[in-house]
Amino acid sequence: MFALADHLLHPEGDALPRDVDAHAAAVLLARGVACRPPVSGAVYGTLLNDRAAVDALGDAVHAAPYKAPPKAPVLYLKPRNTLTGHRAKVLVPDNELGVEVGASLGIVIGRTATRVSIERAFHYIAGYTLVADLSVPHASVYRPSVRFRARDGFCVIGPAVVAARHVANPDALAIAVSLNGAPAFTANTGSSVRNVARLLADVTDFMTLAPGDVITLGVPHGSPVAHIGDEAVLSIGQLPPLGVSFVGATQPDGEQP
Repeated sequence: MFALADHLLHPEGDALPRDVDAHAAAVLLARGVACRPPVSGAVYGTLLNDRAAVDALGDAVHAAPYKAPPKAPVLYLKPRNTLTGHRAKVLVPDNELGVEVGASLGIVIGRTATRVSIERAFHYIAGYTLVADLSVPHASVYRPSVRFRARDGFCVIGPAVVAARHVANPDALAIAVSLNGAPAFTANTGSSVRNVARLLADVTDFMTLAPGDVITLGVPHGSPVAHIGDEAVLSIGQLPPLGVSFVGATQPDGEQP
């Protein structure tokens, strides 16, 4: 069982995560603390779960290599080397290409979930977190590439897991990604092909999710691209915002000048 009372976050330097109320979490984050990921389970990304992303494929979705729109969720693993937390400094592997900054709702599993029905899906959710699902921009989404999606630090999670009771409708949350304080890219979780309950039901039809695992609702189409020196702030609904900065390989220990 993965359970939390309110807001679970893991400040850098603390041995264990803290479960605090919203006010205490806000005060802590206002001090500018960096955080570790508040969860330690497996993290699965979901591809082509945004209607605009599917529409953007156009007729190509019926041609090779796709041949047809996906009938089941398209998942990829964000392995342990990708996981990092709030205020992370992420290395940009190729500054000409940059890094796509996808803000995705992370669904945190509360108890072992196998063949979960849509009607009971929310009983298996402990809470929600914000995931910066990063990737090197690329055109093909057929068989998601580890080379593009599994670079070090390419899954920034947090700063907190917010208990499910605080999120009344996860299928109608505003999404925003701002680079360097510029006007934000905006989207909404309501644009998902599969909503939260349907996604959980469809995924657990063929695989078991364990307590503490995270499955993302998916990245909105057209998410912005960051380059060296950029700072991103991601927000979803009322979840605490997530900060990420992007650095170059020549900067020692990932520090900005």
